[in-house]
Amino acid sequence: MNIIQAIILGIVQGLTEFLPVSSSGHLTIFQHIMGIDMEGNLFFNVMLHVGTLLAVCVVYHKLIIRLIKAFLGLVKDVFTGNFRWSQMSGDKNLLVMLVIGLLPLFLLFVPIPGAKGINGKDIAEIWQGNTGYFIITGFALLATSILLWVGIKAMENASERSAHSGSLKNQGRRRLKTIDAVCIGVTQCLAAIFPGLSRSGSTLAMGELRGVNKQVALDYTFVLGIPSILAAALLEGKDAFEAQGTQDTLQVGIPAMVAGMIAAMIVGFFAIKLFKWMLAKDRTSVFVAYTAVVGIAVIIIGVIELSSGTNLFSGAPLTFG
Repeated sequence: MNIIQAIILGIVQGLTEFLPVSSSGHLTIFQHIMGIDMEGNLFFNVMLHVGTLLAVCVVYHKLIIRLIKAFLGLVKDVFTGNFRWSQMSGDKNLLVMLVIGLLPLFLLFVPIPGAKGINGKDIAEIWQGNTGYFIITGFALLATSILLWVGIKAMENASERSAHSGSLKNQGRRRLKTIDAVCIGVTQCLAAIFPGLSRSGSTLAMGELRGVNKQVALDYTFVLGIPSILAAALLEGKDAFEAQGTQDTLQVGIPAMVAGMIAAMIVGFFAIKLFKWMLAKDRTSVFVAYTAVVGIAVIIIGVIELSSGTNLFSGAPLTFG
């Protein structure tokens, strides 16, 4: 992989990690078009995740500092006997909801009954590299489109009810409940299993369906992504060293790896800003149309390639497995 290819993939990762269009789905598409086998470049994928992790930390650094202070205050409350669930401040409530939202991720490591030791995390890895992976990505993109549409409709209905009641203020709860965090966490698990199902898009839609204020739901989604992205990077890094060995892990090349990571960080920063602006202006319906069109196109291409047995872009034969 050369530096140009690394930068292109970094841009794709940074842009699609936070916009509701699925980073895993778009990386799959671009790698397919460019003829790049990412199974041999696992550590490069880790560095792209690190780039996007830095982006969200920069955008939300003030909130992160507040959450650290809330954690220290929460620990003090517990040890002094002053902790009251119903009396938690907004930041302490958000911190607790973040922890609850992360708990469903452990379901990914629970063995599936009758599947010979396979767990939820393994499903995505089993699909990757299979000829049907491209088609699965297309259907997951369509699912993303549907979820985004449902979320938008839920907020529109809430606004209509608000108008009928005479309230002019944007509706939606600004404080999350335990069931909100659980639902969003489970949705995040599904996004980790299905390539093409946007994590930010699906979790935002779930928050909107639960009646959470859309900006609050988006901020929760992005901050929830910090430990999620970090965990994914650590797991992929572990897999990279185990699969490729210490000497072969850096086969992409340090210059290309650094270039890809920086591209992912810079583009990710502006992608977060862009999404927050589009959500505030109610212009996210463009992503509904986009993911639907791309999903249909990917499915059609995948079916044609299965019939011909070759990659339409590179001409390379498909590997059946």
